[in-house]
Amino acid sequence: MVERTLAETLAEVWRQVLREEVEEVDLGTARNRVGRSRNQGLRIVAFTYGGRAIEGVEQNPNTRSRWAQLAQSGQRILQFSFNRRYFANVCEGRLTRYPAWTALGLPD
Repeated sequence: MVERTLAETLAEVWRQVLREEVEEVDLGTARNRVGRSRNQGLRIVAFTYGGRAIEGVEQNPNTRSRWAQLAQSGQRILQFSFNRRYFANVCEGRLTRYPAWTALGLPD
């Protein structure tokens, strides 16, 4: 089996969490439970990629960002963080990398 790239993994996590609305994300080597945040009820999933602990959090539509505006309009967005820094998101299946991706030394 060929390992997915980080970009492919993030898109796969988005697909399972927000499109298929699964209770557990299956990445082939591990199953990761999809939880909910206490205050907003946003979906959250933690998983490991290449030894890195990554967390995906559903975009909060009640904030004042352009991503929140997209979420308000019905777009499904999952934000990804590593070491408490957001480095990417997937919106309707499309990956957007933030400058933190490179700063954190994440693989292409």
